[in-house]
Amino acid sequence: MFKTLRYLMLLFLIISCSNNDGKMILTGHVKGLKKGTLFLQKIKDSSLVSIDSIAINGSSDFSFIEPVLEPEIYYLYVRLENGILNDDRIAFFAEPKPITIYTTLDNFATDAKVSGSINQNKLEEYNKIINRYSDRNLELIKESFNSRKKGNDSLADRLDKSQKSILAKKYLATVSFALLNKNYEVAPYLMVSHINDVKTSYLDSVYNQLTPNIKDSKYGNDLESLIQFRNKNKIN
Repeated sequence: MFKTLRYLMLLFLIISCSNNDGKMILTGHVKGLKKGTLFLQKIKDSSLVSIDSIAINGSSDFSFIEPVLEPEIYYLYVRLENGILNDDRIAFFAEPKPITIYTTLDNFATDAKVSGSINQNKLEEYNKIINRYSDRNLELIKESFNSRKKGNDSLADRLDKSQKSILAKKYLATVSFALLNKNYEVAPYLMVSHINDVKTSYLDSVYNQLTPNIKDSKYGNDLESLIQFRNKNKIN
């Protein structure tokens, strides 16, 4: 019964918005959420703001219809009936098309499954690659800390060097991924949000390879502004 209602709701939303370009039709389900409020959020003027909300009362399904001019990172946040906000927030690449998010209340962010967004698919592909470096980096930090605690500074120094090497590989992997996906908004997004302290020459390399429409996108403009700032202040 609930599945039937969910499909009917999605069909209604798609039909109602079929003549309206530039809108995201966001639907989904939060398993375990019976009463609370879901907030749709985005960054505006360097601040995270709520742009829409929906009260949940009984059904765990939700839907938003939001104008989205171009692919951009949005967030889904939940506040429970008692006013408590979950610490987790789902970040996803919004696009002007139907997108679905299925998750659980217990693991709101980690269980999230997002579908319908090409840039989101690319971002998840990137995360799988980069998580290997992040996991190894955490291991090295722990090993270095334990070595210094035991007074083995020489080993700790070697581990610190290995950590720097892992970080460099992580940055290079990000640059490589951005270059391979130069025709998607995810490419400049990764440069300005994940490795904005990389050498300016790498920022330039990615920006110069972006397709014209991506250069004109929100994150393409952000990348251009970052490069201009670095050059103006002579930051290599």
